[in-house]
Amino acid sequence: MGELVSSYYQFNAGSTNYPKLQGTLDTDVCILGGGFTGLSSALHLAQAGMKVVLLEANRIGFGASGRNGGQIVNSYSRDVDHIAARYGQAAGDAMAAMMFEGGEIIRQLIEQYQIDCDYVPGGAFVAMNAKQMQHLEAQQRLWQQHGNQQLTLLDRNALADIVSSDRYVGGLSDGLSGHIQPLKLAQGEARAIQSLGGQIFEQSPVTRVERGKTVQVHTALGSVNARYLVVGANAYLTHVLPELSKRNMPCGTQIITTEVLGEARCRELLPANYCVEDCNYLLDYYRTTADHRLLYGGGVVYGARDPADIERLIRPKLEATFPSLKGVKIDFSWTGNFLLTLSRLPEFGRLDNNIYYMQGYSGHGVTCTHLAGKVAAEALTGQAGRFDVFAKLPHLPLLGGRALQIPFTALGAAYYNLRDKLGI
Repeated sequence: MGELVSSYYQFNAGSTNYPKLQGTLDTDVCILGGGFTGLSSALHLAQAGMKVVLLEANRIGFGASGRNGGQIVNSYSRDVDHIAARYGQAAGDAMAAMMFEGGEIIRQLIEQYQIDCDYVPGGAFVAMNAKQMQHLEAQQRLWQQHGNQQLTLLDRNALADIVSSDRYVGGLSDGLSGHIQPLKLAQGEARAIQSLGGQIFEQSPVTRVERGKTVQVHTALGSVNARYLVVGANAYLTHVLPELSKRNMPCGTQIITTEVLGEARCRELLPANYCVEDCNYLLDYYRTTADHRLLYGGGVVYGARDPADIERLIRPKLEATFPSLKGVKIDFSWTGNFLLTLSRLPEFGRLDNNIYYMQGYSGHGVTCTHLAGKVAAEALTGQAGRFDVFAKLPHLPLLGGRALQIPFTALGAAYYNLRDKLGI
């Protein structure tokens, strides 16, 4: 099987080296996927005293969990006012009660298990035009209503203390946001699972799942017999449970990281060391790293791209935001898939009562995956109420199935790109 994708994160953190599954194991819960969904599930279940076995087809953090922008962004890809309007006030209120919890879980795990993942508190949303600024004003009111009192609206002058760019008319800072080196976080969570007695196996792709009162999960060299199976493979789920891939589409984002700029130059660009994302539909996001590089991402990927393509696509965005970096050397460029759902809300549910799945975070995975693992652990230990808040949300099929997913989604991306350019 493959190794970690060549990225700044892999360069900075290295990779894990857990064994392949061989032979047969019996356990309470088998977890499929070594990204944040699987890691959070395994960690919370192990904390609850359950015996867990985690299977990863590649290396810990191979998928989006080890390739994303590293930003702790609160709420969901659709905010709770939309959820309430579309699915009822009760659903909106229940989702709102959990909208800041994912970030808090991350901070608690970092502290509890002393995970060195370059955590820095603070983030900001930035507006390209007056309409986007109105959106941020409404977002502040909404999020304050549901308990986040660490939000500050910023006019153009105040925003200069966070980001040195002339592209924006203002912004909104969030003290409950922040940024991390996500692959280091994933690796630290894996070590925490082991410290609690959990077993982790890498390069062990699942070839077959036999359903029944006991779930039998097979790999090429071994098998696991479990009371429960938790599926957290997300965009990298293969053929073994095809019903979970019919309603969503893997698509991706692309990231570049500069050469080392030095601390002084990084603070000229981002004085507060916050992470930043803009309010476009196809948004850009960026931050500086612990070794003083600029990491910049954005766009949408349909199919693979080579590093040269990625740099050609993202460099103009970086240089438009920070003209002083024109011509800067790019040391790393990579892509990674996330799973997009038609509703842009995550899909949680059960198959056969003892197979649980969580997927489709639609770009808000860093925080929501950690929440997903916690509520799944609650459900498997007898408290299913919060899991069922998600599970009751409708799971909508994508028009035309897999064959038409890419052209329809690409058409939608072109539409939203036009809206961004027109400022509507």
